[in-house]
Amino acid sequence: MSADINRPLSSRIKADGSVTNLAEYEADNGYQGLKKALGMGPSGVMDLVKDANLKGRGGAGFSAGLKWSFMPSPEANPGPRYLICNADEMEPGTFKDRWLMEGDPHQLVEGLAIAAFAAQAQTAYIFLRADYDLCAERLEVAIKEACEAGLLGEDIQGSGYSLDMYLHTSAGRYICGEETALINSLEGKRAVPRAKPPFPQVSGLFGRPTAVNNVETLCNLPHILQHGVEWFAGLGIGEDNGTKLYGVSGRVKNPACWELPIGTTVREIIEEHAGGMQDGVKLRGFLPGGGSTDFLTTEHLDLAMDFGTIAKAGSRMGTGTMILLDDQTCPVGMVLNLIEFFAQESCGFCTPCRNGLPFIRQILRDMEAGRGKIEDLDRLKELCGYIWIGNTHCALAPGAAEPLQSALKYFREDFEAHIEGQCCPFGDSPAEAGHSHTHAQETA
Repeated sequence: MSADINRPLSSRIKADGSVTNLAEYEADNGYQGLKKALGMGPSGVMDLVKDANLKGRGGAGFSAGLKWSFMPSPEANPGPRYLICNADEMEPGTFKDRWLMEGDPHQLVEGLAIAAFAAQAQTAYIFLRADYDLCAERLEVAIKEACEAGLLGEDIQGSGYSLDMYLHTSAGRYICGEETALINSLEGKRAVPRAKPPFPQVSGLFGRPTAVNNVETLCNLPHILQHGVEWFAGLGIGEDNGTKLYGVSGRVKNPACWELPIGTTVREIIEEHAGGMQDGVKLRGFLPGGGSTDFLTTEHLDLAMDFGTIAKAGSRMGTGTMILLDDQTCPVGMVLNLIEFFAQESCGFCTPCRNGLPFIRQILRDMEAGRGKIEDLDRLKELCGYIWIGNTHCALAPGAAEPLQSALKYFREDFEAHIEGQCCPFGDSPAEAGHSHTHAQETA
């Protein structure tokens, strides 16, 4: 097995589903990035990652190196410091981090160790989604192997740097993907987002400087350290650097996840890698970055899947894992399925989210069951405004509004057809309307 430097994140992942162990990982230059980092010093690593323009792969697209730089120096704020890997992958339609952790766990362990060294943290945590049992099993083994090999723990490789790494399994809530809710959960508190400022880099876990990075973000670090900034810049297409894990779920011939140059077009991802739509099915639209992003349509197929391009089109690249809407799936039912999820996962802290999402859910349920009214369309649009950015404590409710507000924009005729026909056009009868969207539920 030899790593493909054009697909650095996934080249060690085996087709049979078995895990890459420490011996195999080290035989393919594993932990060389960490060893190089230890010789560069924390500031050298931080500057290198800044120069590489590694943007966060969890959805925000913020510079990883810049995020670490916001932590006060140990001299200015002596005491414990923490680095946390956000592996609470609960975004609907997203499964990219699971692929990395199950197939190549040492890559994450090494990347987290590099980030912790750059941030001068002595303790690192992997905060893992509760349902990822196989990930947990393989990460535990990888951490143990790394400790026994002297790659974690006291005085790593004689460098004088020590790092303790722990795996923490989440209690199982979507809100834990928000970094401050994650920190509260890690402290044993209710998973409610914190008010900011102070930001975690200043006052995070146990009130100490803390940085939180996504799995895919961290997995890039060993390769950047090993191959350099110019190599990383050469992998991308357009203004962003590196590769990206893109996924597609829905009625395509080959739903899966692939590592491709960041900036690959939507059309190439769907038609070439996902094999195109299934026979007899046509594409109507897609959520480009998981369930909490705005719909785009077939007119956007030739857009580059990068942070800036998708934002200019009125959506977000998010996690880069697309959920497709086809012409045999009801967009109202698909949005309702997402709203059901987000309403259930609200932490309940703020009124717009706690009460607004169930209100939206009931309107959509009524519409699906044939009880919709034309004024419901204006009411739904108004409610999207009430739960939008600036009106809620965190981004959960605004994220839930994105598929709804964009569905009203692009698929308004489907909402009107529900109201005019007093039933779901994709169902057999109003009584069955709430149960006739099996595919929409599966894809979301």
